Amino acid sequence: MKTERYVIDKISPEESWRMFRIMAEFVDGIEAMSNLPPAVTIFGSARSRPGDVYYDLAEKLSGELVREGLAIITGGGPGIMEAANKGAFEAGGKSVGLNIELPFEQKLNPYTDVNLSFRYFFIRKVMFVKYAVGYVIFPGGFGTMDELFEALTLIQTDKIKPFPVVLFGSAYWSGLLNWIEQTMQAEHMISPEDQAIFTLTDSIHAVVEIMKNSQP
Repeated sequence: MKTERYVIDKISPEESWRMFRIMAEFVDGIEAMSNLPPAVTIFGSARSRPGDVYYDLAEKLSGELVREGLAIITGGGPGIMEAANKGAFEAGGKSVGLNIELPFEQKLNPYTDVNLSFRYFFIRKVMFVKYAVGYVIFPGGFGTMDELFEALTLIQTDKIKPFPVVLFGSAYWSGLLNWIEQTMQAEHMISPEDQAIFTLTDSIHAVVEIMKNSQP
């Protein structure tokens, strides 16, 4: 009993309020997204610009997915996120931006009709996974890799119901996938069947068909 009292006494008021902020972000996210149609979450570099190949492809892909009755979820920022939201928004679909408060790069793009701003990365990640029927991963940096490998880990360990994870852009991803096969798998760090968790493509049509077939 003394130990329990000691631990409770050591919790600062700041820590207590942080718990309420965490709960509030979960509540806000669930309330805002619970009525979405089936959605595809799209990730990619915040540094891509209009006219870049992958920016234009992300915009086109989102429009095609919306025309199949799917919503689009992104991180709400610039680059590939903006392109995906723009494609969805201009096609008349539901366009969701889940922004994260950062000191640089990340500002909410103007092409969302559902948008939230998160203080905590881990809550935002739950929203990406919870409301998606699939992920499309365009070329990106550390943040994109983080989302990719978290999804692969959750599926591999049966912590979530499996859904399609599509890597878009073979020129960008082939080096990583070769390393996964020739190093990770060759040294028995993963099983051969783990590579079936994801798909590599350069085809918008292929992505649309995959996501259409993934709906419950």
